[in-house]
Amino acid sequence: MASVNPFNLSDSEEEAERRPSETVDTERSPSDEAPGPPPGNPFSPPADAEPPSLSSTRTSPSGEGIPVSTTAATSAMAGTAETRISVDVIAAQLLRDQYILTALELHTELLEAGRELPRLRDYFSNPGNFERQSGTPPAKDQALGPGGPLNRAGSISTLDSLDFARYSDDGNRESDERVAVLEFELRKAKETIQALRANLTQAAENDVPSQERKKFMSSPEIQEPIRPLEKRALNFLVNEYLLKNEYKLSAITFSDENDDQDFELWDDVGLNIPKPPDLLQLYRNCGAPSPLSRDTVDVAVGVDFGDLPGNCVAPATPKKPDLLQQQQTEVVQELEYQISLLNNEKESLAEQIKKLQSEIQTLKRTVSSPPSTDNTHSASSSNTASSDSVPPTDNGQYLDIRGVSEPENDPKPSPPQNTSQTTHNECHNKLNKRPPVQFDQPNRKLSPAFQQALLSFCRMCSDSRLGAEVSRIADSEQSVMLMLGRCLPHIVPNVLLAKREELIPLILCTACLHPEPKERDQLLHILFNLIKRPDDEQRQMILTGCVAFAKHVGPTRVEAELLPQCWEQINHKYPERRLLVAEACGALAPYLPKEIRSSLVLSMLQQMLADDKADMVREAVVKSLAIIMGYIDDPDKYSQGFELMLLSLGDPSERVVSAVHQVFIPAFAAWATELGSLHTALMPSLLARIEKLLMQGEHSLDEHKLHMFLSALQSLIPPLFGVVLLNAPFTSRVKLHGDTPAIEVTRFPRPASPLQDVATIIGSREMLSALLILYDHQLEHEGTTGWESLLWVVNQLLPQLIEIVGRINVTSSTCVHEFSRFFWRFCRTFGKIFTNTKVKPQFQEILRLSEENVDASTGNGILTKATVPIYATGVLTCYNQEEDRKLLVGFLEDVMTTLSLSHAPLDSLKAAFVELGANPVYHELLLTVLWYGVVHTSALVRCTAARMFELLVKGVNETLVAQRVVPALITLSSDPEISVRISTIPAFGTIMETVTQKELLERVKMQLASFLEDPQYQDQHSLHMEIIRTFGRVGPNAEPRFRDDFVLPHLHRLALANNSQTVESKRIDIATQLFEAYSALSCCFISEEVMVNHFLPGLRCLRADMEQLSPEHEVILSSMVKECEIKVENRAMGDPQGSVSIASSLVGEDAKTKFLSKMGQLTTSGAMLANVFQRKK
Repeated sequence: MASVNPFNLSDSEEEAERRPSETVDTERSPSDEAPGPPPGNPFSPPADAEPPSLSSTRTSPSGEGIPVSTTAATSAMAGTAETRISVDVIAAQLLRDQYILTALELHTELLEAGRELPRLRDYFSNPGNFERQSGTPPAKDQALGPGGPLNRAGSISTLDSLDFARYSDDGNRESDERVAVLEFELRKAKETIQALRANLTQAAENDVPSQERKKFMSSPEIQEPIRPLEKRALNFLVNEYLLKNEYKLSAITFSDENDDQDFELWDDVGLNIPKPPDLLQLYRNCGAPSPLSRDTVDVAVGVDFGDLPGNCVAPATPKKPDLLQQQQTEVVQELEYQISLLNNEKESLAEQIKKLQSEIQTLKRTVSSPPSTDNTHSASSSNTASSDSVPPTDNGQYLDIRGVSEPENDPKPSPPQNTSQTTHNECHNKLNKRPPVQFDQPNRKLSPAFQQALLSFCRMCSDSRLGAEVSRIADSEQSVMLMLGRCLPHIVPNVLLAKREELIPLILCTACLHPEPKERDQLLHILFNLIKRPDDEQRQMILTGCVAFAKHVGPTRVEAELLPQCWEQINHKYPERRLLVAEACGALAPYLPKEIRSSLVLSMLQQMLADDKADMVREAVVKSLAIIMGYIDDPDKYSQGFELMLLSLGDPSERVVSAVHQVFIPAFAAWATELGSLHTALMPSLLARIEKLLMQGEHSLDEHKLHMFLSALQSLIPPLFGVVLLNAPFTSRVKLHGDTPAIEVTRFPRPASPLQDVATIIGSREMLSALLILYDHQLEHEGTTGWESLLWVVNQLLPQLIEIVGRINVTSSTCVHEFSRFFWRFCRTFGKIFTNTKVKPQFQEILRLSEENVDASTGNGILTKATVPIYATGVLTCYNQEEDRKLLVGFLEDVMTTLSLSHAPLDSLKAAFVELGANPVYHELLLTVLWYGVVHTSALVRCTAARMFELLVKGVNETLVAQRVVPALITLSSDPEISVRISTIPAFGTIMETVTQKELLERVKMQLASFLEDPQYQDQHSLHMEIIRTFGRVGPNAEPRFRDDFVLPHLHRLALANNSQTVESKRIDIATQLFEAYSALSCCFISEEVMVNHFLPGLRCLRADMEQLSPEHEVILSSMVKECEIKVENRAMGDPQGSVSIASSLVGEDAKTKFLSKMGQLTTSGAMLANVFQRKK
C-alpha cells in the first residue's frame, strides 16, 4: 500500500472523517453528484442534460440562490432519501446557472467553517472568469462562461473602500454592487497569483536535483534536505501545537525567528494544500496502517489527479450500475474541464513566447556586432547578449522558465505587468547607447556545438536564486534597485549584528528609488528592525538615514511609509527600539505634513510620555515634543502643549525634568511668544497655580509641586526678557555695525541649554549687544512709558511674586532656596539698573526698616516672613561690588537689631544666615554683621549675635573660627548680662563638635568649665539647662576624650545635684534634659572606667528622680542600669570587649522592646515632658 500524503486530503475525505457513523450509500463524492460541463465551455450546462436532483434532507447554505428547476426536481425526487447531495454538487449547479453572488456567499461560509471547496476556490481565484475583452462581444454561437457577461472593472477597489452613500435607490445599483464584488475577487486573485509565483520560484530554486535524489533513495540512512514548503508546513504545525499547550513564550520566540511566515493563516504555507491534522494526531497515526491508497506528487503546487473530485474512495459495498456510470461520466467531464484550463494556459504561454522571440529578434537587429571573420561566433554572442538582457515579466521575481519541468502546474497565466514593460523599455534604451563589446576571436574552426559542450565543463550555477542573480547583470538604475530589493532581505540576516549599520545606506537608497510600494515597505521594516537593541551611535545612523530619506521623497511618502514603521514599534518590548521611535518622531517632524505633525505624531508622543516606563524613552519623548512645539502652527493645540509641559514637569525621573527645562519649555515659550501669550497667559497660569497651592497647603505645603511650578517660571525668565527687548520702544532704532561692544561674560546667568541663551532667543550676540545698550539707556534716562511688556513685569509680575514670597514658610529651607535662586536669576537677567530702580524699591517699601518703626506692632510682621532671607540672598547678592556688599551688611544689621529689640522670632534671620553661609564668599561679610552685634549696646542684640554664631561655625574654616569666632565668643562669655553668656554655650558646643585643633578645643573646654565650676553659676538654672541640652546634642559627635573626660563627669555631677533640688519645677526641667542627654550618649562606646565611675552613677541618680517624677521612665532607666551592670561584670570576668555600648547591649528582647517603645512615645517638647514628669498622686 502506498504512503498517504497528509497534505492531499480532499474536502470529501474530510467530510468522511467527520461522519464516520453514516452509511456508505449516503456519503457520495463530488463527482457522484455533479456532472461536469462539456469541453467547449466547462460551466455551461449541456443542452440535453437533466438538472441534478437535490435531496430534501440537505439544506443549501443559500436557499435563495437555487433555481426553480432545481426546486422542482427536489420535490419530484423527495422519495429517494437514500441519496445525499454533497456541497460540491450545489456549488457546480450555482456556477452553471451563473448565481455568482450566491456561490460567493457559499464559498465564504465554507471558508469560515474550515471546509474550503476546491471548485469554488479555483473559480474565484481565476481572474479569467470575471473579464472579457471590451468592445468585442462574443459570437452568438459561442457559449458564455460564468464570467462572460461581466465587464472588467476599471479600478481595483475593495468592498470596505466603497462609498455606498453615492448609490441612490434608483439606478443600476445591482450591477454596481456586482462590479464591486468582482473587483474585490479580482484583487484577491492577483494576490493569489503573486503568492503562487513566489511558491513556484522557491520550489524551483530549492528543489533537490535528480542525481542527489537518487543518492538519497539509494542510501536511506542519508536524510533528504527539507523543502521550503515542508518547512513552512511543519513550522505552522509546531506553532499551533505550542499555542494549544500554553507554551506562549516559546510560540512568541518561534514566531520571531520565522518572521517571514504568517502563523495565523494556513494559506500562507502554499496554494492548493489542505491543512493536515495537528501534530498530536499525526503522532498517533504514524504507526497505524494507512486506510487510503492513493498516489502523491512532491511538487506542492502540482495537480494531483487523485485530488480531483472524480477520484473517490472505493466503496465498501457495490454501488448501483446507474451510479457507477454517472461517476465515470463525472470523471471524464472533470478531466475535460482541467484539459480546457491547461489549453488556455498553453495558448497564453505561447503568446508570451512569441512576444519574447520578437523582442529577441529586435535586439539582434539593434545590437549589431562589428565585422568579424567568425560570423557564427558573432551571431552566438549577439544571441547570448540579447537573451540575457530580457527582463523578467514578474517584476523582479525571476524564475527561469527552463528550470521548471511542468509549467502547466500553474493554472493561472500571468499577463506581463506594466512596471516590467517600463523596465524593459529602459533596458532597450541603455542597450542602444552602449557600445558593442568586442572580444579577441581565436583562429580556430570548432563547431558551435562542440564549443558549447566544451564550455559546459566550466562549473557555473544558474539554477538557484543566487545563481540567477549573479548570472544576470543589471543594465539600468531601475534594474539595480530591483536586484537590491530582491537580495537585501537575504543579506541582512547573515550580517553580524555589530556591523549591520553598514547596510543602512544601501537599504535607504533602495527604499528611496524602488518602484514597488510593497518592496519599499519591506525594506523600511528591515531598517527599523535591523538591530535588535541599537545603541546611541547606531540609532543616530538610522535617524540620519531617515532624515535623508524624508528630504528625498517628500512629506507624502514620509507619512505613508516611515510613520507606520514608528507606530508598529511604539510598544516594543525593548526600550532601545521605543527610544528609536521617540527620537524618529522628533527628527521627522520638519518633513511631515503639518496636519499629521499636530495630530498623529503629537498623540503618539503623548501616549509614550504617559505610558512608557523607561526614563530614557520619556526623555527622548520630551525632546521630540519640543521639536513638535517648534514646528506646530495650530493655536488650538496650545492648551494641549501646556498640559504636556505640566505632565512632564511632574515626571519622577530627574533626567526627564532636566530635558523639560533644557528643551521643551524654551520651545513652548517661543511658540507662546509668537502667539503673544507668554506674559498674558503662560506665566499668569503658573503664578495662579502657585497661589492656589499656597492657599490649599497653609499647614502642609506640597513643596514638590511648588518647586515644579517655580522652576518652570525660572526657565521662562530668558524668553520673557527677550519679549521685553523685542517689544521695546527702541527696537526700531537698532543698527548693527562692526564696533558693537562685546557682552560681558557675567552679564547673564549661565544658561541650562543653548535654547535658554538670550542671544539665541534674540538671534545673534551682535543684535543682543546693540539692544542691551539701548535697554540700559532707556531705563536710566527715558523711563518705561509705552513699554507694555516691561510695565507688566514691574506692575503685575513683581508685586505678585513679592506677595507669594511673604506667604511661604520661612522655616522651609527648600522653599527659601528656590525663591532665592529665582530672584537671583531674574535680577541678573534684567540687569543692574532694573534691579536698583525697579526691584529693590518694591522690597524696601514692604520691609520698612526704619528705627522709628521698631516698636510699632504693625511694622514687625513682614520681618519674620521669608521676604527677609529671599531679599537678602536673592536680590542683594546679585552683584558683588563694594556698594552692594555694604547694602547687604547694612540690611542684615538692621534686621538683627529690629528683630532683637522687638523680641520677634529669629527664624527669618537664621534662614538668611543659613542660605548665605552655604557660600564661602559671604563668610567674612556675615562675621562682620555678627561683630556689629557683639559690640552693640543692647544685650538683646548681643544675645542674637551669640546665637547666630552657632549657625555659622559649621560652614566656616578653622582659621576664621580661631581668628574671628572664638575671640567674639570669649568676649560675649564675659558679658555683664548672664543671658548673653548663656547664649554663647550652643556656639561653644558646636565648636567642640566640628573643630579638630587642640588649642581651640582647650580654650573652649576651659570656658565651659568656668560655666560649670564657677560658684557664681551654681544656682543658674537656665545655664545648667543650656549646658545639658548642648552636651546631649554634641556629645555623640565630639572627640571621645572630650566626652569621657569632660561631658560624662559633669553630667554625673548635675544629676547628683538634681537629687537635692527642692524646687520641683526646676527638678523636672533638669531631669528632662538629663534623660535626653543620657539617651543620646547611650549609643556611644564608653570605657569601663568611665562607665563605673560616671555613667552608671549618673544613671542611678537620674533613676532616683524618675521614681518620684515618672515611674514609666524609671522602668527604662532601670533596664539601662541593669544591662550596664551586666556588661561591667562580664568585663571583670575576662570579657575581651574593651568598652561598653548601652544601646547595643540590650540583649533582652523584653527590655529592648519596652525601651524602644517608650523612647518612641517621648518628644523633646518641654510642655509634653512636663506633663510626663508630673508627680503621680
